[in-house]
This record gives sequence, structure tokens and C-alpha cells, in this order.
Amino acid sequence: MKILAFVDLHGNLKKLGEIKKKAKNADIVVCAGDLSIFGAELDWLMAELNDIGKKTLILHGNHETEEEIKALCTLFENLEFIHKKTYEFQGYTFIGWGGGGFSLVDKEFERFTNKINEKIKGKKTVLVTHAPPYNTKVDYIYKQHAGNKSIRKFIETKQPKINICGHLHETANKKDKIKKTLVINPGAEGKILII
Repeated sequence: MKILAFVDLHGNLKKLGEIKKKAKNADIVVCAGDLSIFGAELDWLMAELNDIGKKTLILHGNHETEEEIKALCTLFENLEFIHKKTYEFQGYTFIGWGGGGFSLVDKEFERFTNKINEKIKGKKTVLVTHAPPYNTKVDYIYKQHAGNKSIRKFIETKQPKINICGHLHETANKKDKIKKTLVINPGAEGKILII
């Protein structure tokens, strides 16, 4: 499967054009949040993503609200809001957790993942989060780690194939590993990930 992953587009039309071109070679598109700048032209941006014609999994970041993205996804056939949800595609279970990006610990994320433990047991998974996990190359800014320890703990325990994340623009296009899990901030121009 080929996943086109991107994050932190913030309404950049040039990068949106790059995503549209790359999507032709993808089976599925994944947006890990911050599609807009505080919701500006969000409906138009989502219409553009829908017009790609590929199933697109999307989260809210810290520049959109959960309610905005969720409501707009209901208007478009190709867009799937995956915050606090799982989505099955070509033998993989995508796990979504959007918003935030500012806390070291997220008890709500921990409660959510505890609820889905049985559902994902024995399955191949891809974790999509707006915030990066703690203590990796994708959360290291200003000489310190700024990621989330709850996300890291989940990755260490459940070992998803990939964690697609973002939020920290300074770490765009960086990747790391937590045990066997690839952790990647694909940046606004997007990356094709093959699994």
C-alpha cells in the first residue's frame, strides 16, 4: 500500500499542488492536521482534497477545531474524519488522534487507546497523530524534546508500523524509530510511504 502523508499545510497553495500531484501515485491520503491557518478557507481546502478522488483520512490540528473538521467531512464523500476512531484499509487499521500538540502527557489519549486495545489486537496498525511522540528526532526543538509521552508509551507497547505526526514545523521531513515503528513528520509537501 502507498500512503501519501502530509501535515501542517496551513493553506499553502503551492504545497497543496504538490500533494495533488503525488496523490496520483497513492492508494490513500492521510492528513495529520493543521490544514488551514485557524480555519481560514477550510471548506475550500477540504473540497480541494476531496477532488483528488482518493480516500483521505483527516484529523484536526491545533489550527482547526474537532467540530469544524468533523462537520465538513460529512459533506465530502472522499474525506474521513478519524479523530478518536479507527479506519480499516487494505489490511491495516488506521488509528487517529488529532488536536493539541502542547502537552507532555495526554490522559484522554490513554483512555481512548485503552478502549480500542481489543479492537486492534493482532492487527497491523498505522497511528496518525497531530502531536509527535516524546524523545525522537521529530519532537526535538530548541534543545529539548517537546513531544507527547502518552503517544510514545502507546508506540512502545503496541508497535504500529508507522506513526504519522507533525505539529512542530521545525522537524518537518524528519523521521526516527521507536523499536520497529517508523515515526515521521512528512511535512506540508507530503511523502509517499510504502507499507
